[in-house]
Amino acid sequence: MSFEFIIPDIVDPSGVDSSPYARAMDVLNEKIREDQAVKNEGEPITDFHGTSNPYIDYESIDLLLSLQHPRSEGYDEMCFIIMGQAKELLFKSLYYELYNLQIRLNADDIANAFVILDRSKKIMKLIINVWEVLSTIKTDGFNKFRDYLGAASGQLSFMYRHIEFILGNKNKKMCDAHSNVAHVYPALLKNFSSPSLYDDVIKLLHRNGYQVAPECLVRDWTEPYKTHPSIEKAWLAVYADPTPENQLYMLGENLTEVADLFSQYRHRHFISVERILGFKPGTGGSAGVGWLREIVDHRFFPELWRIRTEL
Repeated sequence: MSFEFIIPDIVDPSGVDSSPYARAMDVLNEKIREDQAVKNEGEPITDFHGTSNPYIDYESIDLLLSLQHPRSEGYDEMCFIIMGQAKELLFKSLYYELYNLQIRLNADDIANAFVILDRSKKIMKLIINVWEVLSTIKTDGFNKFRDYLGAASGQLSFMYRHIEFILGNKNKKMCDAHSNVAHVYPALLKNFSSPSLYDDVIKLLHRNGYQVAPECLVRDWTEPYKTHPSIEKAWLAVYADPTPENQLYMLGENLTEVADLFSQYRHRHFISVERILGFKPGTGGSAGVGWLREIVDHRFFPELWRIRTEL
């Protein structure tokens, strides 16, 4: 794009409370809200003391909206930054759900696990759709700011790695890429070194009487997951009763849908990058599209995919 553009002023950074912690706020109740509605004759409150208001403070909106810093003269860079940050927020939201999903499954609370899975799938669809916006960036538009990325690359997203690790795709190299970041690495390393969601699903199958080989129940959790015949046989036994009343069958189908959605995200990423960059090297030192192609065919929960041939 060759037209002149303006980035509108929205927030003066000098007035922003940059603390990462929750801001002090009053806690209200129904009685207080009813009294306020009567006092204001049904109109919203617009008279606030101090230098902020409750909505800004509750979600730190002024801080959030002051974190976009285009470095080039390229029009598309603002879109690229905001969509990237939106993905990171959605990754965090998804990880929160998957983390608590794992806790529910370990507690044999499959009913609430389904509630969390439903939300997780909806979040994943939002993440996929972010690429609909990013794909509006054309090659010439991206080239106007690409050099300003330096070696920055989405492959260094630690929130994305948290999701990969909790779903079971462990990669030591991508974990250790953050070893120099003291405020990020410990949580990522803990996730990398812990049983994945699928590892705990396998333990759930075992607790429900399905024969699972001992080496699948206790192993080095940092090693990439490898398929095992006993897990495949267990899922085949579960799928012998493909009814809504069979919670483990429904769990298997929900997990398959999660894996499907994640594969859609990877494929959308792959296609978008090829469309914008062709076969240029990636900014983070990878082969770009060539490197992405290698991960497109990966599937989480592999036995749930393998059994389809026999069903």
